Order: sequence, then structure tokens, then C-alpha cells
Amino acid sequence: VQLQASGGGLVQAGDSLRLSCAPSGGALSAYTWAWFRRAPGKEREFVAAFRWNGERTYYADSVKGRFTISRDNAKNTVYLQMSSLKPEDSAVYHCAADLEDSGDYYYNGPRYDYWGQGTQVTVSS
Repeated sequence: VQLQASGGGLVQAGDSLRLSCAPSGGALSAYTWAWFRRAPGKEREFVAAFRWNGERTYYADSVKGRFTISRDNAKNTVYLQMSSLKPEDSAVYHCAADLEDSGDYYYNGPRYDYWGQGTQVTVSS
């Protein structure tokens, strides 16, 4: 099973994008789904997560109020709706899946079992 991320592109500041992440090669029943990003020269950064336990969502302070993570069970797809994009949001975005409940460690990248290949988001000023 692999995760396929898509939806990135080149947009202007203030625009919106919706990223999608879906498993290919089989079904994947994950407890926690997340998006991370990595900008050139920077470390990987947590962006947002969705936990099945209570269907809780979590966001990095830098994207809170602008990004929304959601899941469509029928399509087996996780989305990241990004609005009011800023140049500092430019990065490669990766989706990730944790087969176990991450608890309060949803932001911890190494605990995730599956990773998507990444989709580039570039926001021009």
C-alpha cells in the first residue's frame, strides 16, 4: 500500500488549494491521518492531523483558521483544504498514516507508518 498525494500547484497569495491523499494498492485503515510539509532548507513540519478517536483534528499554529483536514470515508481519501495561502506555506506537502492511535503525539512524524510521495505547493507573493 502506498499513499498518493495530489492537488499541489502554483498559486498566488490569498488563493486556496485542496490537497488529496488516498492509498493505492489496497485499503488502509489508519487511526490517525496527518499532513506534514517541508520547505527548502527547513526541517519537516507538522501541519494538521485527524484522529478517529472522537474525530479530533489538530493544527499547527501557523495554519490554524486557514487549513482544514477532513476525511471522506466513501472515497477513502483525506483532504487538506488550504485557504488564504501565504508565501511561507510554500513547501512539499506529505500525507501520512499511523496505524495506531497517536494520542497526543500526532505531531511526531517518526511514529507514522505510511507516507505519501509529496506534492509541491508554491505560493507567490
